[in-house]
Amino acid sequence: MRLVTWNVNSIRLRLDGLARLASATEVDVVCLQEIKADKTKFPFEAIRAIGFQYIEMEGFPGYHGVAILSKIQMERLEGRDWCGKQDGRYVGAKLKNGFSVHNFYVPAGGDEPDPTINDKFRHKLDFLSEMAAWGEAQANTDAILVGDLNVAPLPNDVWSHKALLKVVSHTPIEVEALEKAQVSGRWVDLVRRQIPENVPLFSWWSYRSKDWEEANRGRRLDHIWGVGGAVNACTAATVIKEARGWEKPSDHAPVMADFRD
Repeated sequence: MRLVTWNVNSIRLRLDGLARLASATEVDVVCLQEIKADKTKFPFEAIRAIGFQYIEMEGFPGYHGVAILSKIQMERLEGRDWCGKQDGRYVGAKLKNGFSVHNFYVPAGGDEPDPTINDKFRHKLDFLSEMAAWGEAQANTDAILVGDLNVAPLPNDVWSHKALLKVVSHTPIEVEALEKAQVSGRWVDLVRRQIPENVPLFSWWSYRSKDWEEANRGRRLDHIWGVGGAVNACTAATVIKEARGWEKPSDHAPVMADFRD
């Protein structure tokens, strides 16, 4: 099984990119974040035409939203409203091959890394705290957790560890909150299990950069974790960096992992 997670920053703008990704990688399961569409605007038929017959999504008009697209039959898992909000940040499914897939879009957190003055940052920390409590029930399952978790936890997950220590996505308080979420569910970072921590690795490059590739001021915000049988089943992982340079790109690149069924 080949799985990809990708923050598409609008599925309707990225349909050609999705088709290109499907053709280039022969991916079986694609988890999307920031689809920016509810059920009335989501392009179900266009996606099925690309080859994904099974679709589970949690949409929201105009922003947020997540979806799981699959060539493998799946059954939707029970949803929940994270932090008491119905804002399309989680969808889960049980694949016919036995793996559960949990797809998250963690709040970005705004600009100021202080929960006492920034409600968006408080929301992010509260969300990660709920993930930690939720994760305890997942520790004995065969599951894959993916998504735009909006935290780059390791020094080599950002272009400059020192420069970004006070920048939202790499602050110590966020890294600690993400680590608690990971430890609570016994999740293993499958990408870093395949690619050593001393190797710089990014999945997001800002639209603001005139030459994103030359500057390479990236961050690894998109993750694939596993627990139980999913850990040893994972045989490879990579960031599809070239997708950031495709026509009409998302500011995120897809992250891909292979699994033995």
